[in-house]
Amino acid sequence: WSARALVGLLWTIGGHVSLDVAIDARVLAFTIAVALGTGLLFGLAPAWRSTRVEPQTAMKSGGRGVTEGHSRFALGRVLVMSQVALSLVLLTGAGLMVGTFRSLATLDPGFQRDQVLLASADLRNAHHSAQRQRQFSHDMVARLRAEPGVRAASASEYTPLSGAAWNNFILVDGFSPTSRDDALVDFNAVSNGYFATLGTPLLAGRDFNESDTPGSPLVAIINETLAHKFFGHASPLGKQFRVPAGKKLGPPIEVVGVVGDAKYQSLREKAPPTAYLPYSQQQDPPSFMSFELRTAGAPTALIPSVTSAFGEVNPAISLEFTTLSQQVAESLTRERLLAMLSSVFGALALALAVIGIYGIMSYTVARRRNEIGIRIALGAAGSRVLRMVLGEVGRIVIIGVLLGLGAALAATRLVSSLLYGVAPTDPAILLLAALILIAMALAAGALPAWRAARLDPVEALREE
Repeated sequence: WSARALVGLLWTIGGHVSLDVAIDARVLAFTIAVALGTGLLFGLAPAWRSTRVEPQTAMKSGGRGVTEGHSRFALGRVLVMSQVALSLVLLTGAGLMVGTFRSLATLDPGFQRDQVLLASADLRNAHHSAQRQRQFSHDMVARLRAEPGVRAASASEYTPLSGAAWNNFILVDGFSPTSRDDALVDFNAVSNGYFATLGTPLLAGRDFNESDTPGSPLVAIINETLAHKFFGHASPLGKQFRVPAGKKLGPPIEVVGVVGDAKYQSLREKAPPTAYLPYSQQQDPPSFMSFELRTAGAPTALIPSVTSAFGEVNPAISLEFTTLSQQVAESLTRERLLAMLSSVFGALALALAVIGIYGIMSYTVARRRNEIGIRIALGAAGSRVLRMVLGEVGRIVIIGVLLGLGAALAATRLVSSLLYGVAPTDPAILLLAALILIAMALAAGALPAWRAARLDPVEALREE
């Protein structure tokens, strides 16, 4: 049931998750063996210990003398301390994973993800020539812009975080790459209005326009990172670069605009040097292209009208729809899964630690009923008894937390490659995990302490 629930939760997030969650006989047998072995091991230890008790001691106080002496239950306290330490490690890990997911989900990717519908068009069955395909993209964008509810529309070869990419080397006069990959740049072919549709700011120069045709001089718009890396502090407008074409160099490409940095392949990456070329100048346009529509309302509400518009132009074109916000969310499927699973494991460990503390303190109070009864009979106030029991809880928890902090500092470094926006030793997360654990532990020990404070001394002493 939990495996199906996990897959169902991930599916509703929007990612196409494929997980084999069928019960494996070997795994099931292993877990059953571990459960039975644990039960037998921790059940036989006290059973063996009970065979060594003196009969006279065992008959006193209703059998409580079986465990007389603080040392008899020292192992239980050590186990609970270990449980607390492990819980702190898992809670810290959960905090780091949730912090990573939050950092990635809330960062500025360089574009506005909300209210953008993405239509991926497969043009292979349309059998367009290169010229016809360029004209089709131009006409289709104009038609989509006229649709009711569309605030802006554009076309591109790739969309951000789609999993597809195109890169190449560029040559710039005056720039000497330190390595082969130092001159590697990401590319995209886009129509005019692409940056306005996605909300990426145009910082300098112009957008592509009707004058950018296959026969006109080649132009490009570059992002800030590319501008600073290859052209330094000088204005890149009017500057040129070339792209290798086989063993030769292609014609010069003039920079006509600069836009803000935007994520391309991953939210984790720094904005790569990126050059945008006009789709209208592509000599060999690809058979797949995307159309972006910024809408006034819910993006998915426009799917029927967009489908109808494409069908009227060419019914052989197949479409797939998603939204830019969903595409961004799907790129975080791994981070979301890690955050969710680590939170579940952390919560489970916390629950086990709380149960362990409650169990050991309840047993300790029951074992010390006579002692507590004598204390109350001699005038000890209930608040003092309460502090005595909670003090013992505090000692167990503090030692466990200190052990857990050391283990967490060592263990979290192993997952540093999975983190983003948080340090493996983030003090705020460590402190929050420790405070949650201490608060829950004190709450678990409060009930046995409250019972001890309300103990009737006459009833307790009568059992002696």
